[in-house]
Amino acid sequence: MTGPQPAGPGRTDPVPPATDPLLARQAEALDLFGRRVHAIRDDQWDAPTPCADWSVRDLVGHLVTEQAWVPALVRDGDTVDSAGDAFAGDPLGPDPVAAWDTVADASRAVFAEPGALDRTVHLSFGDMPAGDYCAQLVTDLTVHTWDLSRAIGAEERLPAGLLAFAVREVTPHAAELEHSGLFAAPEEPPPGADAQTKLLCLVGRRP
Repeated sequence: MTGPQPAGPGRTDPVPPATDPLLARQAEALDLFGRRVHAIRDDQWDAPTPCADWSVRDLVGHLVTEQAWVPALVRDGDTVDSAGDAFAGDPLGPDPVAAWDTVADASRAVFAEPGALDRTVHLSFGDMPAGDYCAQLVTDLTVHTWDLSRAIGAEERLPAGLLAFAVREVTPHAAELEHSGLFAAPEEPPPGADAQTKLLCLVGRRP
């Protein structure tokens, strides 16, 4: 398929498709999670998720906050300290779906800027290449798309390309994820497990 394509469920202006493989994965992950956000019914925002103690609203708020940091960290070169309390408070406001669409579009645009993936971002635990930071965000979006899908009764099967990408990203760090407080202890995948089962086991989920 060629020519400009709509980039996400909340976008009205067409944008050119990503040509960098990492940006293509980012766009796929943003779009996939965005479709799940748009599918949340009004009575599901307080529903539980596979993430301990997180409701659907908490989960979406986590992803909105993650994406909201991208312009400050990647484009502006801010540090967590210099940003201060810019991202404190309720990230979703009165229209959670619109909040997601806004930060997703901004994150997509910032990473697509020339040279953005070659920059350095200053995270709370140290500096990181922006490309690695983007890969982390893609992986988090992929895992949490499954969480949100299970919470709202949506399709849980994830795209093969995103699964392969996330498994590669998570595997070297699976033992460390539990200590972040955001993931349960990894489980041993059963023999012959497919990529989705492997990913979910690596991040402490029960498929």
